[in-house]
This record gives sequence, C-alpha cells and structure tokens, in this order.
Amino acid sequence: MFDFFNMNQVYWSQGHNGVFYLRAYKFQSKVYTNIETERLLIRPINVKDANFIIDLVNSKGWLQFIGDRNVSTRRDAESYIQRTLDNQDFFYNVFELKKTRKAIGIITFLKREDEVYPDMGFALLPEFEKKGYALEASTAYFVKIKSIKKFDRIIAITMPENIKSIGLLRKLGFQYMGDFRKRETLLSYYSFIIEKL
Repeated sequence: MFDFFNMNQVYWSQGHNGVFYLRAYKFQSKVYTNIETERLLIRPINVKDANFIIDLVNSKGWLQFIGDRNVSTRRDAESYIQRTLDNQDFFYNVFELKKTRKAIGIITFLKREDEVYPDMGFALLPEFEKKGYALEASTAYFVKIKSIKKFDRIIAITMPENIKSIGLLRKLGFQYMGDFRKRETLLSYYSFIIEKL
C-alpha cells in the first residue's frame, strides 16, 4: 500500500519464496531501525531470532492477549519471521539486553488492511517484566516513529483486561478512544495524535 508510505525512493527485496517485493526504502530504513538506550539495543528482527520467538509467542501473556500463532518449532518460527519480513506493512523490532545481547522483547509497527492508522505494539518475555524494559524500549522507539512525521495519528490496540499494556500506553501518552468489537473480540483502542510543525 504505497499510498500509505508516499515515498519516492523504493527498492526490490526478495522474499523466501523467490518473489520480489517493491518496498519503500526510506520508510523502511526509519521504521526498521537500530536504537541504543541505557540498558537495551533495539534492532530489526531476523530469522536468527527463531528460538526467542518460540519462547515469546508461547508465553502466557502472548497467548492470553494476542493469540496462538501455532509456532512450536524452529522451522515454524523462521517461517513466521520471514512472513513478517516479506510483509511491506509489518515491522518487528527486537530489543535485547545490551550487556548480554539476549533478546527479551519486541516492538511492532503495523499498517493493517482494516485500520485507517498504523498501530504500535510490544511484547516482553515474562521473566523480564517489572524491570522497566518495555517502557524503556517503547519510549525510545516511539520517539523515532514520531520523528518520521508521516502520520497524523498512531493507534494501539489491546484487550480491556490487559492492564499492564494499558498502563504502558498511558505512560507513552496514548489516550483511550473506546472499546470496539472486532471479529467477536472486544478490543480497547488507544490513540496518539501527532502534531506536525
């Protein structure tokens, strides 16, 4: 959907199936990014993150609030990651501990076909919760996203009972829009309006 990107510079990238995709280079280089914070490194996801993805998408929080992705083997995980990399509207960035380079969470930036605005999300391995890592990573990444100045609004979608996620969104400055039923699931929508100078 290049009306969404509205970029002049594009390039061709080859997916795992041999098909070439036209991608917005300038946009991708900003949304897939490398950021360093006090304790973390944020970087684009790659297929070497397969073992981490297996742990993440099968964690209690992911299964409860995001859903079962049917990823149980390394091959499943590599395919899941590659499908994300092949999707020109989906961007997954991993954040890892700076000292050990252990991947502990992800930040996502997605333009879904059924949503007007792009949405930002995050997930963290449960053993690293309550240490401020998700807030540290999300804050740094959100600053980067806002600096692109291509969006009037960014949304975040979660379940009403996901109190941890809602608390983090509020700390980032997202405002509650309302609860809406989507494919028989009640979801809470949050929004951040970006002022363009």
